[in-house]
Amino acid sequence: MNNLVVKKITNSSKRKSLFHFTRVRNLPSIAHLDALYSCNKVDPTLSNERRIVSREIHFHGNVFVANAHLRIADQVMDAKTTHRQFHNYLDQHVFFWPTQRDCQKMLEIYSKREPDEAFAILQLDAESLLDDFYDTVKLSKYDSGSSPRYPTRCSYKKSLQMFLPLDQFEIMRENYVPSKPSEIREVLVEEKVTNLSSYLEAVYCNNIKEIPEKWRKYAQSFQGF
Repeated sequence: MNNLVVKKITNSSKRKSLFHFTRVRNLPSIAHLDALYSCNKVDPTLSNERRIVSREIHFHGNVFVANAHLRIADQVMDAKTTHRQFHNYLDQHVFFWPTQRDCQKMLEIYSKREPDEAFAILQLDAESLLDDFYDTVKLSKYDSGSSPRYPTRCSYKKSLQMFLPLDQFEIMRENYVPSKPSEIREVLVEEKVTNLSSYLEAVYCNNIKEIPEKWRKYAQSFQGF
């Protein structure tokens, strides 16, 4: 049953991979540990309050940069969910974009927001990763960490209920969760994704020399993304 759900989600040629957006500064830590860790898994104190700016800490001897929490308008928050609860929940997960197009938008936004920062994208095999982490995967119909441009026109409220466990896909039918593959905007994995090299298909960045040597064979330029 698990595999049938995963195959349905990854059936489209545009959904064969998952894309993780990160900073080049994080690559040595990610490659060394061969894993992606959530902010809370690295350091629970990172979620004690909203991060106005990114935080750089050391994790197993390497740099780990936690992105700032974007400001979310009060109008789009569910009345029973506080900003702190919501950001804390996000920090418990590793995030992936299910399509190249969605990840490209993320790259464009952050490149304009932080022009002096170097970024990288990890492309991973979607089917095997979803299979292996099936019990800890959630799906979101929306870009959960940002605020809609027009909050008063928003058709949904941000709450913890908007994150659908993978085993409930096509079972739970609510307008605030995805009901078909094309509605999946984000894929979240709780706490961590380990054995990352076994899923890795490509590593994109502007300066290939900044990719750790063990992953240099996966190197791709952003021009080809």
